[in-house]
Amino acid sequence: MMCNLFNENDRKLFKEKGIQEKNILEQLEIFKKGIAFLNIYSSANVPDGIHKFDDKTQKFLCGIYDSALENLSVLKFVPASGAASRMFKDLFSLREKVNAESTDTKYTQKINDFFNQLPYYGFYEELKNIMSKSNISLEDCISKMDFITITDYILNEKGLNYANTPKALIKFHRYKTFVRAAIEEHLVEAALYGSKEGISELHFTISPEHKKNIIAFIENIRPDYEKKYQTTFKITYSVQKPSTDTIAVDLNNQPFRETDGSLLFRPAGHGALIENLNGCKQEMIFVKNIDNIVPDRLKAPTVLYKKIIGGLLISLKDKLKEFMYVMEDENITLDKLNEIVKFSREELFILVDHALFKQKDKLLNYLKQKLNRPLRVCGMVVNEGEPGGGPFWVKDNETNEISLQIVESSQINLADKNQSAVLKSATHFNPVDLVCWVYDYKGNKFHLPDYVDARTGFISIKSKDGRELKALELPGLWNGAMADWITVFVETPLITFNPVKTIDDLLRKEHQAIE
Repeated sequence: MMCNLFNENDRKLFKEKGIQEKNILEQLEIFKKGIAFLNIYSSANVPDGIHKFDDKTQKFLCGIYDSALENLSVLKFVPASGAASRMFKDLFSLREKVNAESTDTKYTQKINDFFNQLPYYGFYEELKNIMSKSNISLEDCISKMDFITITDYILNEKGLNYANTPKALIKFHRYKTFVRAAIEEHLVEAALYGSKEGISELHFTISPEHKKNIIAFIENIRPDYEKKYQTTFKITYSVQKPSTDTIAVDLNNQPFRETDGSLLFRPAGHGALIENLNGCKQEMIFVKNIDNIVPDRLKAPTVLYKKIIGGLLISLKDKLKEFMYVMEDENITLDKLNEIVKFSREELFILVDHALFKQKDKLLNYLKQKLNRPLRVCGMVVNEGEPGGGPFWVKDNETNEISLQIVESSQINLADKNQSAVLKSATHFNPVDLVCWVYDYKGNKFHLPDYVDARTGFISIKSKDGRELKALELPGLWNGAMADWITVFVETPLITFNPVKTIDDLLRKEHQAIE
């Protein structure tokens, strides 16, 4: 029986993590049944699902944002728990290869290029100084192709310790007289578009093991930035809650147990951060990944489009508030309802079933339900082949309702020719650049976990101590975790999307602070 799966120690662990046993049983059922692919109906594009604004409208929306800012509580929310180790996977591979062969290794062209271009990286001078304290010349190591020594000083504790450093603290950009870590660029961004009455509010989600170092780093550099940008940074932090961890199973879908008999739980991906986002009290929340930043010379378009999507959000939430109060009148006219339907279709891309027009009460109730939800405006860039998610019209497999969603390629059945064709037709890409309104028209905060589509998520194959296992990720933060939000897409320029996934990305011209 299912109840015999767990023992007293297991239930003690559940209690420590704050996880209910029924939730774990539900997760086990998901492993057994699998997660259905999403049914992408068509790709969202301009004008069918994505707004594109001319210069006049952009200026108008910026004006709305600037005028409203003084009366709003605004937050920049940055998922920043990612480790930098993924950026240096080639160096890890090099180290492992040398250890395995114990002989001189022929370097690939990619490795040669990396070390020969080290002076262009933001961390070069710091690396050089650390090595010099051990009487080792970085320049000599490069000229002699002693890449193993350099690798050790990049990855290990005796050097930069980047193998155990969060991406937030990696030196991304090299200016003429200083360098900036990724997290510093987010402070600058916040000061440029989110400062209200001399206060800029930020929230970083971080890993427990990095919390001390990140806070110490911020407190050290904060005074200089506050002085330079004439603002006070109000910064809060949170970690992914243990209660959002998911149980791992073996390939037979039975709970995976460690050698000591204990159950294995794993972090459930960035979708778990909906709980962290739900804990934020500000009205307007900008969300952006830790690695998607640019140096100062390229920040103007980012600031501009932050104000554009922010202005649109304010405009839409004001209109929603007006209509929600109008719909409280039992004597509302059909003409007024038609006006609301038109707004819903043209501005929010909410498709209303024509059958509802036959019954005024059903139409009214439908609109009340659809328009009283969390609201997000998401920037979308033109697709140039980057891997990841994009904007699609998705048909619900149970209700047949069609709505706008951000969909990852892993959520699509690529073996289905029709689904694959829709994916290939995508014109835009999701850069994870969004702004949210999380209060209803009466000023009550939405409980964000209520708007998660629990049917979505990811099952992946991992390994632990040489044994394969299945891991479950919760619906992604901007995917299934926001599936039941009002979602509006806006085309933004490609320059606003400059992620750093590998160390090589920092050599792109967009990440060179010195032209």
